[in-house]
Amino acid sequence: MTGGASAALHARESAKLARMHEQYAADHRRMVANFNAAHSSERRLERTLSVLAERGHRILADRRWPGSTRAQVDFLVVGPAGVFIVDAKAWRDVRVEQSPSGSRVFQGDDDVTERFTNLASLRETIADILAEVGLAPGELHAYAAFTNRRGIWATVDGVVLMSEDVVVTRILARGDRLSPSDVDRATEALEAACPPYARPRVPTIFDEPTPPAPEQPALLTVEELWEAEIEGRLADPIETWMAFLHPDQIRVVRRSFNGPSRIRGAAGTGKTVVGLHRAAHLARTGSGRVLVTTYVKTLPGVLSSLFGRLAPDVADRVDFSSIHALAFKALRAHGIPSHLDTGRADAIWMQTWRRHGLPGEVGALDADNRYWKEEIERVIKGRGLDTLADYEECSRIGRERRLTQAQRGAVWKLYRAYQSALEAAGLWDFADVILHAEAAVRRDRPRYRAVVIDEAQDLSASMVRFLHHLVGDSPDAFNLIGDGQQSIYPGGYTLAELGISIAGRGVVLTRNYRNTRQIAEFAASLVGDAGYVDIESGARASRDAVQIERDGPPPVVARFRSARERDAALVARVRSLVAPGVAFGDIAVLGAYRRQTHEMIALLTAAGIPAIDLETYDGSVVAAVKVGTVKRAKGLEFKHVLVPHAPARLVSGPTVGVDDERAELERRELYVAMTRARDGLWVGVVAA
Repeated sequence: MTGGASAALHARESAKLARMHEQYAADHRRMVANFNAAHSSERRLERTLSVLAERGHRILADRRWPGSTRAQVDFLVVGPAGVFIVDAKAWRDVRVEQSPSGSRVFQGDDDVTERFTNLASLRETIADILAEVGLAPGELHAYAAFTNRRGIWATVDGVVLMSEDVVVTRILARGDRLSPSDVDRATEALEAACPPYARPRVPTIFDEPTPPAPEQPALLTVEELWEAEIEGRLADPIETWMAFLHPDQIRVVRRSFNGPSRIRGAAGTGKTVVGLHRAAHLARTGSGRVLVTTYVKTLPGVLSSLFGRLAPDVADRVDFSSIHALAFKALRAHGIPSHLDTGRADAIWMQTWRRHGLPGEVGALDADNRYWKEEIERVIKGRGLDTLADYEECSRIGRERRLTQAQRGAVWKLYRAYQSALEAAGLWDFADVILHAEAAVRRDRPRYRAVVIDEAQDLSASMVRFLHHLVGDSPDAFNLIGDGQQSIYPGGYTLAELGISIAGRGVVLTRNYRNTRQIAEFAASLVGDAGYVDIESGARASRDAVQIERDGPPPVVARFRSARERDAALVARVRSLVAPGVAFGDIAVLGAYRRQTHEMIALLTAAGIPAIDLETYDGSVVAAVKVGTVKRAKGLEFKHVLVPHAPARLVSGPTVGVDDERAELERRELYVAMTRARDGLWVGVVAA
């Protein structure tokens, strides 16, 4: 080795080490800058969010992700407006571009959209945690707040990107959605699952292990907490109660099916609210629009109002429509004019009945023209039967009267006479509207990502086929929700006839959250064990068993000698119900016919009691007694229900046998009216 070689080697190694340290220092200086920027961004956002504390919101800052020791979330906000994951961002050169697949986020030339995947994953994890304490997924939101940018707005994988200056406004705009007890339970759950973030200290040899603290037993079980929560909600307006979702139902809301599905359950099991939350879940987790529909023409407006409160973030992606309004829309889209004229169609029916029905074999079987009009509307047209052979082979599910082949031939002649008269006049009836709409969309591509059908038992076969054409058999696309026990329309069918299978994709709700035991048992005593025809099997099924937790006063059956006596008692009863926790808007007066609705509204108004027709009720909180027919009350709930026109023959209990089909339908209608009541039921009967 030459002189100085050793020194030169050390010099080269020292220079190399110096370069390494310089790089190390430069890297850490960048880290210092980044952490300082993050610190500054988080402190700034914390000051911005602090104003929410004055509005009853709680700010949980710098929290660990559930189950992680290193991942950290900047803020969790819990308050009346809901639960929010808020992550501070101070990225430079950030921009948002739209593409066919959605929003893409760039930092300089780099696509950084995937960086929001973790935040979306955290949202799902926290949604599961909140579900255990009863908060619906729609109450949780994930925001990425940019503290160094204004005007940024996009949604990536369910995470909303926005500038810092609109975060508070966005949160407060949701209004008061959670009760104080909701806020307490959500906060406790998040504090337990997301403890404060702290970088672990490196232990030394002088550290002594800390013994684990003894586990403390819970003060209340989850079930006891929910019982207390339900009791606390009983005093809220009934509209708040109608959006109530129990943790057990959340699993059904978020369940995925690989084809058409069905959710059923007895009255009071929360089918409608499950359907609304399921519509919100489907809108959040997939592309395309979601449809919520039902037979009752006024119910979609009420459901839309409730949905706007429970899922405002996806309200613009869910359509609400009655089945006939949807059919008219489909006809217009295909340029097909409607020829519906119910008044003239009814007149043509009566002319046909007097000429061809009453004097003939059909009239000899039953002189009540209503039965045969229903046979045509719900069996022949309702199933879209084209030929006499189709009618002769039809099982007529749900119709108790047996018809021979010759008798069916006579009914078919009556139908053809009626239909020919309609066609000669260039008119349709309501059944024709559905048949023409079904034919119009038969070859269309699916129009909706999913459809949720509430009160599905009321739909005819052609209505179900029409809706099925709109979505097809994609996973989670076709969702039937209903209870055959509450069917108040004649005729039936099986899903197999329509080519729809729900095998292995049925859910039964078994817990009654609405009625007290006394109301549920009294209403059930009216329908007895007659059961109903199930659309899946076509067989007569028994009433689904339910678990009922709440008790209350027994229903009151008041008998009167005159209508005047009954009316005076009705007014007095309504006045006596108003008390702390019960307002006029929590009370309903229900009848079978529109004329009864008009009479009761006039009676209450004359007595100085505010009243609103269910025909115009839109789901908003109103300070007026709700009055309407049972058909308009389907899908709704009330704290107290009064049924002043109950026929004595129905209140006395079910008749022996099931031959009287008309009486069975009327009894089911009364059953539906009574099971709308949550806390109290009053039935008025005038002696014959």
